[in-house]
Amino acid sequence: MKDSVIPIFFACDDNFIKYTVVSLHSIKKHASRDRHYHVYVLHHGVSEEMSRALLALKDDCFDIAFVDVSDYLATIEKKLPLRHYYTKTTYFRFFIAEMFPNYHKAIYIDSDTICQGDIAKLFDTDIGDCYLGACHEQVMAQIDVYGTYCERVVGVSRHCFFNAGMLLLNCEAFRSRRVLDKFVALLGEYNFVVTQDEDYLNLICKDHVFWLDQRWNTEATEALTYPYDIAKEAHILHYIMTNKPWHYETCLCGDIFWQYAAETSVYNMIKQELTSYSDEKKEKDRLSGEHLYQMAIDETKKEDNYQNLLNRTRRRADRVAVLQKIEEYEREGKFDVDVEDDPPTRPLLPNEIDYLRGSLAAKCKTFIAYQKAKRFLNYIIKKRLMVIKEIRGLEHLSALETGAILTCNHFNPFDTFALHAAFLASGQQKKRKLYRVIREGNYTSFGGFYGYLMRHFYTLPLSSNTKTMTKFLKAVDSLLADGQFILVYPEQSMWWNYRKPKPLKDGAYCIAAKKGVPILPCFITMQDSDTLGDDGYPIQEYTIHIAPPLFPQKDKNAKENAQLLMEENARVWRDIYEETYGIPLTYTTEKEKKHS
Repeated sequence: MKDSVIPIFFACDDNFIKYTVVSLHSIKKHASRDRHYHVYVLHHGVSEEMSRALLALKDDCFDIAFVDVSDYLATIEKKLPLRHYYTKTTYFRFFIAEMFPNYHKAIYIDSDTICQGDIAKLFDTDIGDCYLGACHEQVMAQIDVYGTYCERVVGVSRHCFFNAGMLLLNCEAFRSRRVLDKFVALLGEYNFVVTQDEDYLNLICKDHVFWLDQRWNTEATEALTYPYDIAKEAHILHYIMTNKPWHYETCLCGDIFWQYAAETSVYNMIKQELTSYSDEKKEKDRLSGEHLYQMAIDETKKEDNYQNLLNRTRRRADRVAVLQKIEEYEREGKFDVDVEDDPPTRPLLPNEIDYLRGSLAAKCKTFIAYQKAKRFLNYIIKKRLMVIKEIRGLEHLSALETGAILTCNHFNPFDTFALHAAFLASGQQKKRKLYRVIREGNYTSFGGFYGYLMRHFYTLPLSSNTKTMTKFLKAVDSLLADGQFILVYPEQSMWWNYRKPKPLKDGAYCIAAKKGVPILPCFITMQDSDTLGDDGYPIQEYTIHIAPPLFPQKDKNAKENAQLLMEENARVWRDIYEETYGIPLTYTTEKEKKHS
């Protein structure tokens, strides 16, 4: 059911009200007239003259109210570590959810915008339990200096950084997740100076953003490019930074702004500002742009920037080193090399392994290992050492009636337990078992509890010994013929909490093609939870994606089928990654090649 009332918030001072008039006028021209709009202007001092200009836009569908936030600021004054921040109107968007507890959802929009679409369609977007809906910040995505800044200082990928000039706020999530309190705490920890409130919002809302169509916040500047005609297709044009049509006649899409401005009572006032904008002020804009650019560089280089401080004070050094090594290996294209040292190994000999667990002793040990693994799975879920948020596509696993090879990305020792949880949820354990292909050293060299699981919990260790590998392949053939499932990690490396799919090796696909069994592509995506682990990093919440099975084609030979299965698996993983994270799959390796 659609909400009949759509709350829209602006935040501005007396100097910016005239642009708010133009923005709101453009919203009205395209808004559905069967809805009611409550428009609020958050401020801490607006003149009566300027307020009258905006209030003149009230009609049967649009209510307009000015809300002075001074009284609200007084109620939370004791919480504020830095008082001067709260006099900046750009920070007022943090207060909306708390100040208006009757709203579960709201739109925040900057005044330097022109709306060319129906704002009701934006408001009706279902953003689920995300904190907010937003569009990618194209300055970060397209200009390397700023992209490097947001990754190295804020700690958010340049491809997952949003522009805060238009937000679809999940007010209920803001309140329940205590976003304002997190912001206040961060203010006391670090002073972000490049995009300020946008930096804080991105850090707090990381991994909890619903990515809206970019047309809902198209940043109008010559420095950026878009795959669509922004003048014709942008639902909202956003005149960012110093790129203001009331200052520059050549401003990109400035003619669209003036079309709407000419229909308002503030047109002459804004036109006067354009004609009186001096060369001295334009030079100041230019220097301001250069200063911001240099500030991003300087912040990135600072030894005590936010991410460096976290690395030194909160995060375990070994985890920091692992992430740095992952960056290095990605640049070098060493995707199939583990970033963490494996236990020392020795060749696994044929007489040391009973792959099919045929003997009574092997069966007993496997039964014990299975019970231990189930208890351990319940334990790590209960203690939030592993968090499974959702399993998607479970029906694809439940419906399999033949032996199959399951493939999955590998990023954590616990991800095998996540797949086992999906296997149990599918009900397939009543008919078959899930075997796991593991490294040789994991079988021969692990001690203690994990070593027992490695040797007995339905594992299929690889081996550097040729005769053992012959035995391995015969066992795999037998298990698949018997209708069992075999989990393979075709990336052949584990990179801790690495979210991208890595290039695949062909072993699993050759087996599937030879035996005529399907590949079931599984891919796990992650998002930060609100819980910090002992290593100083957020515990990850997993979403397990199970895609439809891929079958060998009857008119292809085994070699052709193996290649097709591997390529299709890679495509499926890429599509899941791009759809879930809302960003294209790219590697720093590719960037290096392009620039070389």
